[in-house]
Formats: sequence, structure tokens, C-alpha cells
Amino acid sequence: MTAPSLPGQDVVEELKQLRQQIARHDYLYHTLDSPVIPDVEYDRLFARLEQLEAQFPALITSDSPTQRVGSAPLSGFVQVTHEVPMMSLAKVFNATELDEFEARIRKRLDTHAEIRYSCEPKVDGVAVSLLYEDGLLVRAATRGDGVTGEDITHNVRTLRDIPLRLGSGNAIDTALAIPRRLEVRGEIYMTRSGFDAVNREAEQSGGKSFVNPRNAAAGTLRQLDPRIAARRPLRMFCYSVGVLEMNDDATSGTTKGATLPTTLNDTFTLLEQWGLKVNPERATVSGVAECLAYAEALLAKRAGLDYEIDGAVIKVDRLQLQADLGFNARTPRWAMAYKFPAEEVSTIVRDVEFQVGRTGTITPVARLEPVFVGGVTVSNATLHNMAEIARLGLHVGDTVIIRRAGDVIPKVVKVVTGQDSTAVLSDVKMPEHCPACGSAVEPDGDILFRCSGGLVCPAQRKEAIRHFCARGALDIEGLGDKLVEQLVDTGLIHDVADVFHLQAEQLQSLERMGEKSANNLLAAIDKAKSTTLPRFLYGLGIPEVGEATALALVTHFGALDRIMAADVQALEEVEDVGPIVAAHVQHFFANAENRAVIERLQQAGVHWSDTEVLEQSDVLAGQIFVLTGTLEQMTRDEAKARLQALGAKVAGSVSKKTTWVVAGPGAGSKLDKAQELEIPIMDEPAFVTFLSDHY
Repeated sequence: MTAPSLPGQDVVEELKQLRQQIARHDYLYHTLDSPVIPDVEYDRLFARLEQLEAQFPALITSDSPTQRVGSAPLSGFVQVTHEVPMMSLAKVFNATELDEFEARIRKRLDTHAEIRYSCEPKVDGVAVSLLYEDGLLVRAATRGDGVTGEDITHNVRTLRDIPLRLGSGNAIDTALAIPRRLEVRGEIYMTRSGFDAVNREAEQSGGKSFVNPRNAAAGTLRQLDPRIAARRPLRMFCYSVGVLEMNDDATSGTTKGATLPTTLNDTFTLLEQWGLKVNPERATVSGVAECLAYAEALLAKRAGLDYEIDGAVIKVDRLQLQADLGFNARTPRWAMAYKFPAEEVSTIVRDVEFQVGRTGTITPVARLEPVFVGGVTVSNATLHNMAEIARLGLHVGDTVIIRRAGDVIPKVVKVVTGQDSTAVLSDVKMPEHCPACGSAVEPDGDILFRCSGGLVCPAQRKEAIRHFCARGALDIEGLGDKLVEQLVDTGLIHDVADVFHLQAEQLQSLERMGEKSANNLLAAIDKAKSTTLPRFLYGLGIPEVGEATALALVTHFGALDRIMAADVQALEEVEDVGPIVAAHVQHFFANAENRAVIERLQQAGVHWSDTEVLEQSDVLAGQIFVLTGTLEQMTRDEAKARLQALGAKVAGSVSKKTTWVVAGPGAGSKLDKAQELEIPIMDEPAFVTFLSDHY
């Protein structure tokens, strides 16, 4: 066997030159968008580097361009705690709110001087953090909840516009100071053109396509195998610095001739010098009027950009002023996201179909000529009810304007009259018979229509069973929407009571249901038999009876048989139960089929303890609570019910009269308002403790 040859100094030097050249061309191509050599020449350099490293593996370095993709997939993701929290931004939607933003800044700083702002596009991607130590990329992490994210270094290393070593591509300034530690934040995104290419490839290979570029970027970063990320066109714009520590010889604000940044604009310049890409569409402006002018100009460019944006980010430019302004509980006081109006496009209504909900409500849904709006392809939009159709003057065949309200929910905004004189239009009429079961459709009030079939209707059965098994009701783990559909379609269950009579052999006959999965589901069903009366009552799916109303009924009557026997007058005595809700409750329990299902549920072993019913109290009488964000240990309806049982009032908006704000993850403008009015705020753990102290 021939021993591998030892590298000479010429090989070591050639390897060094090749890495520097490739890093330089990566910087020119991916960061500056100014390539100076053709792709074939770049490929030749890369092939030569690979050849030499294969011949002399001892000379491979971790920052070599060939080492972007690791050798093996990871087994899972590691949690990362951010040294400095990655906070979200408060949002404004118009000039008035932006004026209020500046007014708060001036008040806190006690100044009338001109304020300079740094403005940039709000890219619709995935927020990430990059950590460099002595210039070398050592970790990349997702934002997560702002405090804790996930380590995605293996995937981020594959992005060619992210340098593995700071300054390695900048041949202009060889004496550039490199920080001892740099933690930089930014947005990883997928270009629109790259997104189209990825979906075309997926369709050709029979794979699953992505809904929009943001989902594609997020899904790619969540891959355990970095080879997948390496094949997808991800890019990154850096927008802020979390940690910047220069070498110890830095004095008087400088280090090795490099001035430390005093403004965000200076920071962007320094990041570019280190090889990190910042958005070229950024600008530094003075005052609100110039911020608005920037946002309007950016909105006009929106359609021509090769990446998705949903607004402009406006930040105070001077770093010292940022430090003086500080932070709220979850947002910086010196930054704001100016959100663009929802995108609107025109399309054609091809048909209107009618869907049957859990309580039998029949809802018209527009089937549209597929159209791309707000980052997704939209082919359906709810029309809510027949009154909305009449208000719009909508017909099948009409050209309509579709808006993604809040860039999320598709909505028909208006009908475009005279758009197509040759279009054949037809009126939209509520069917006389349910499209799911053929039962008569009956009016319910002035606006709504309902299927009269009750649980005979398969559509209502499916929705009723899904609701009964959901988190706020009996919370049967593993019994999701698709499985409920299978069980109903195969005739294994017809109502909620049948769930508790399922056998392992029946479940194993279903597609993709093995012995272990079947046994796990049966164990979850058995566990759900022990519940509470409020959960059971809510799970029955009585129209207009949410978790709070269910708890109020149980608190008032104390037992199910008393609720079932109550007439409308007795039901109306319950707090927050009016004549409509009372009529629904009385009608539900007067139905023999519903009473039979309840009896079968109890015979199957579903039970609860009446001692768990909450007693009414006035311990919080006179106090006003506002709930915002997502609660994880209970639903907001349940939280509302618990507060009301203690005598508190739960309001929908924050005012000076508010006593407490309970804020879960994702809390929005209500939290900002509470902070502005200096109203006490509780997170969920504190709220749970608060409730336990008062019961």
C-alpha cells in the first residue's frame, strides 16, 4: 500500500489561495450581486479545491467552502437559549398610529429634536440568529419564542450568502477588524423565483409542493439532513446585532482602526464589510413624513421584488437612543412594523357551494378561479351567509376582488361590474334540502339557515364528533379530523357515544392504523371517560354554548339532570344566558335522539363528579380583566368562565378601568395598550397561580 504523499508548501499555499478566491467570489455573487467570473470558472476553482482536499484530507478546515454541507443528518434539534432575547415588533397600520409611535418616543426621551429613522422592507421569512466567535460561524438558531430557539447550524452553513468566516470574501480591506464575538440577527427567506422552481421540481417528481415561500423556508430549515437545505434557494438579509464584542485592545471606541458603530446605518456598513448581506432597499430618513414616503415607495415596488414582504420596519437610527428607550415586555420601544394593506386581486366565481357545520348552520362558499394573492394560491372564500351575498350582489360567473384580510383569510371584497359583458351569470340560492343528507333546510333567525337533520346528517355527525373529542371538551388524544372522517365514512361510528364502543379489531381495519396505534387510541378514549360536567356539556355541541356558557350553566344548576329539565325561563336566569341561548339549550335537551345519546355515553362509562363544579363567588367583584394571546393550560373561554365565577368582569378591550391583563404568547395590541397605560400584566403561570389562590 502506498502511503499518502505529504503536502508541500506550494500545496498549502494553493489551498489557501483557492479558499480565499472562492470566498471572494461567493461574497461578490451572493452578497453584492456583482459576479466577476462566469459560473464555469467558479466551478473549476471549486473542483480543484475538492481535488486537493481529497488528496490531503488533513488540510481540510472547518471554514472551507467544501464543508458547508455536513456528512450525515442529525437525529434531532437542540434547544438554544438566546443570550439577548429576540423580541417581536409592535405593529402600526396607518399614519395616525405612526405619529403616536413618534409621540411616545419624544415623550420618553423628552425631546423636540429631529429623529432619524432606519427603514427597511419587512421580509416575510424566518427570523434567525448567527453567532460568530473570532470570526468563525459557530452556531445558528431560530427565533423560537424569542427566548429559546432551535439549533439549525447544519442547515444555515449551506447558505452561500452567509460567510463561514467573517471578512473572508472582502479582498479590499485585508486589515479589517474582526469581532471576538458577534451575534447577528436576520431573516432567512426563499426568493419567489426559487420558490417557483422548487415547486416545479416537486410536481415533476411527484413530491409535495409548498404553500408559499415563507413555509418553504421554514420547512427547509427544519430538515435534519443539510443536503436538502443545500439544494434549496435560501437567502438571508441581516437586520440587527444582538451581541458585539471586539478584541481587548479596542480603545476610545475604536479597534485596529475600525470605528465602532453609533447608528444602525453604521452597523449595516460594518456587517457588509464582514461579508454579511443587508437589504439594499434600506434607507435612513427623518421624521414620520419621510417614513411614510419610504413605505409608500416600497409598497409601489412590492410586486417587482423577488421576495415576499408585508410591510416596512422603522427603527430609531441612533444606537444610544435605542438604549435610552429600552423595551416593553415583548417589544422594543424604538422600532415598529408598518404593515401594508392586505393584497387584493381579481378572479372569477366559478361556483357557490354550501357547507354544513357542526350545529347544522349552512354556509355558502365561493369556488374561485385559482389566483395567487398574499403569498398563497386561493381557490375558495367564505361568503358567510345569504345576506352577505345579497349585500355584494354576487352571482356565479361574476368577477370579484379577493383580499387576504390581515394577509391571512381570503375574503370577497366586492363584485366588479361590467368587467366581462359576455359572462353568463346565475343567481345564488339557498338549497331547499341539505347537500349532505337531504333533510329540509330551515331558516334560523333573519340571516342563518340550518339543516334540520340533526345527527342524522353525516356532515353534522363528523363535526359534532370532532368537537366532542377536541381539547376543550373530552380531549381524546389521537382522534383527529382525518380519523373521525374515516370512522364515520366506514360506518364504525354514527354518533359520539359510538366512540366509546370502538374495538381494537375495528380500528386495525382502517388504513395506516396498526396494533400499537389502535391500542394507544383506545387507552386515550378510556382515559377521557373521566371528565368534568362543564367539559361534557360543552362537548355536546349545543348551538351558542361555549365553554364559558357551559360552566355558567353547571355552576347555576349543579347537575346535568337539572339542566336537562330546565325550561326557557329558568335557563334565562343564568348569567349571560339570553333568550336565544336558552331556547337552543331547551330545544337540544327536548330532542329524544340527543337524550338517548347522553344516556348511551353514561352507560359507556363517561362520568364526572358534581363536586368539581365551581361555586359562585364575589371575591373579584368590581375587577375587570382582559385576556389576550394564546393560553396553553386552558382555553380563553374557560379562563373567562373561571374569572366570571369569581365575580370578575371580562372585557374585550383595554382601558383605564382595566384591573388586570392576562397575556399569553402571541399577545398583540392589547398588551401594548396595557403597557402604555401601566396596567398590571400577568403571564399564564402567574394567572394559574392567581386562580388557585382565589378558589
